[in-house]
Amino acid sequence: MASLLEFLRPLARSGGKMVLLVMDGLGGLPHPETGLTELEAARTPTMDRLAREGSCGLSVPVAAGVTPGSGPGHLGLFGYDPQRYVVGRGVLSALGVGLTLEPRDVAARANFATRDGDVITDRRAGRISTETCQRLARLLNERIRLEGVSVRVEPEMQHRAVVIFRGEGLSPRLSDSDPQVTGVPALPVRALEPEAERTAAVVNEFIRQAYAVLEEEHPANAILLRGFDRQPHLPQLPELFGLRAAAIAYYPMYRGLARLVGMEAHVPGPEPADAIARALELWDGYDLLFVHIKGTDSAGEDGDWARKSRVIEEVDRALPPLVERGPDVLVVTGDHSTPAMLRSHSWHPVPLLLWARTARRDRHVTKFGESECARGSLGQIRATEILPLMLAHAGRLNKYGA
Repeated sequence: MASLLEFLRPLARSGGKMVLLVMDGLGGLPHPETGLTELEAARTPTMDRLAREGSCGLSVPVAAGVTPGSGPGHLGLFGYDPQRYVVGRGVLSALGVGLTLEPRDVAARANFATRDGDVITDRRAGRISTETCQRLARLLNERIRLEGVSVRVEPEMQHRAVVIFRGEGLSPRLSDSDPQVTGVPALPVRALEPEAERTAAVVNEFIRQAYAVLEEEHPANAILLRGFDRQPHLPQLPELFGLRAAAIAYYPMYRGLARLVGMEAHVPGPEPADAIARALELWDGYDLLFVHIKGTDSAGEDGDWARKSRVIEEVDRALPPLVERGPDVLVVTGDHSTPAMLRSHSWHPVPLLLWARTARRDRHVTKFGESECARGSLGQIRATEILPLMLAHAGRLNKYGA
């Protein structure tokens, strides 16, 4: 059965300017004292006006009840069914830091972490500085040697890194060593098929040597691996819809996601205002601008409800120049929910705002927030339907059928 992207491809035509503004982990849960989510409590006059003038709803990143990672969450926003296009986090991290993967390479996302004995006490090693991550990556590259396989550790940002295993006969069909929770030991990497047994042994030897190298480092005295994969080949947005597309993202992995689907990646400064300013600089060169904001997700994972709300307010304060520039379509949403109450990604649908001159106004929606969006005219839709809606409102899809 053809995917939605393949179905839409023959309908594509030229049209207007589109902006996809993604506040990572935007969705939240009500605070027990106020009954308001982080988004609902934030002062967002610009987004509220756009919500009143546009159409609102809720987006389901993958499927009901499924908690998505950032990769599946963003692929859905770009129109790719994350149940069909499965991409390991390691590939996204590798592309994000500008690496070129060979067909025989297996990439894994790495976290520097903290352990006490065998028990992982912090999966992010206190969010060490990028400079510390760079030093530790150099240390591992200098000291680790694997028989018949070359290995490269490349720093990403803060506690994040990517590990590339290169050699003949390697398989990405491996389980993660990252347990995804604290208070338990790291997991041994296991082969998910017989052909991956040798690769599992190689990766476990890498981890053993890495622990020895990091023994005296604190807080980053451990390393966790997840998302093993080879680079897949996905249909490209420029070929599908004739789009000149750009990603503006401070964190490398999101630039990797963009490269995977044919977007050109650009690096802004770390603040929301920097990302929006960069989008305005690139305005005339692209049909689709994807603007990524990471701070909402980081605050949610840290359990910092107030900080997440403040980041949303920073985005809103930076937004007016972009609105005034006059996109034909502007979508504001998230790739998934990261409620500070849970300190993790969750399965909850994500607030969605679509502003366009051709949008039907949601007269009963007065503010951009979870409860208000639940009353919006878009209803609850799959994330994969957002890009088709953007294309339609930008006049970029022909009529289907006679």
